[in-house]
Amino acid sequence: MTTLVTASTSATWQRSDVGEPGVAAADRSALGTTARVVVWPPDQLPRALDAVDRQLVALDQQASRFREDSEISQVNSSESHTFFLSEGLAELLATGLAAAELTAGLVDPTIGGALTAMGYDRDFSAIRRNGLDAPAVGTPVPGWASIELDGRLLRRPTGMVIDLGATAKGVGSDRSARAALNSMDGGGVLVSLGGDLAVAGQSPRDGWPVLVAEDPLGDREPSGHVVRFHRGGVATSSVVCRRWCRGGRTLHHIIDPRTGEPARGHWRTATVAAPTCAHANAASTALIVGGEDALDVVTAAGLPARLIGHDGAIRLIGSWPELDGGELVAPVVDRLGSRIMVFRGTP
Repeated sequence: MTTLVTASTSATWQRSDVGEPGVAAADRSALGTTARVVVWPPDQLPRALDAVDRQLVALDQQASRFREDSEISQVNSSESHTFFLSEGLAELLATGLAAAELTAGLVDPTIGGALTAMGYDRDFSAIRRNGLDAPAVGTPVPGWASIELDGRLLRRPTGMVIDLGATAKGVGSDRSARAALNSMDGGGVLVSLGGDLAVAGQSPRDGWPVLVAEDPLGDREPSGHVVRFHRGGVATSSVVCRRWCRGGRTLHHIIDPRTGEPARGHWRTATVAAPTCAHANAASTALIVGGEDALDVVTAAGLPARLIGHDGAIRLIGSWPELDGGELVAPVVDRLGSRIMVFRGTP
């Protein structure tokens, strides 16, 4: 296995074999999860990795709720109610607010206090999975409408804890894929952050192959199949992966803003394809939170989805392919992206 160290960070990338001829891939840990970059032609991989690293470093500095020195942590801990944000954080917050409006509040960036109350106040790897703390109690969510964002000028109630987890990884994948392509001499690129995927440039002839699966619960077998797609993004939200116990309760990281409690919707896993990974990320989270109530959001936007119920039953929405290896096609127009500010300058 080959190790690569990029110029923009000391993090190491491990070359990996994805079983596809004519492409090169590498993985490393990032943002509390795993980042993967796949490119063709293979000789463009070092350029792409360096470009992606720069985006991941910027995203962590802007939006990590678990770094005291991050921009969002400084906003959250401040007693002020007015801030002038960097372009990068302003884009992230604008995306979160657009997702909240588009999903009628099922996705809400003001859930940070509720997550903290549930014990998700540090990087997930540092959370005690079987803590004997007092039982967790849902904290009321202030609501996204209480945030005012005018360009880079933010006004928010003092004490509000902003969390961008429902959209930041999607934005990060979109940014990284775009930046990687701009650094390359032609070809195409796929970037995955914890399984949330974005592609840019020209795809391989048969499309980018992606295994859509979920971690098994207990002794159940993992379920999934391979799809191929040429453009846009694919994102998965699940209550299966990030789980812990507190005060005798099993908790997970997807909060229902209406209750301040972990979501109890119809599905345990939702995967969605959309014109951008940010849009797919928001839609998959809304499906976990809202269940059947969120289907209108997804179907109205024409987004294909694959849902897994708590009983393991699989439901396909829209044009999601039934056959293994089928083509996954997302709409070209991104309703979410058309409603946010997109900064093309520094990340």
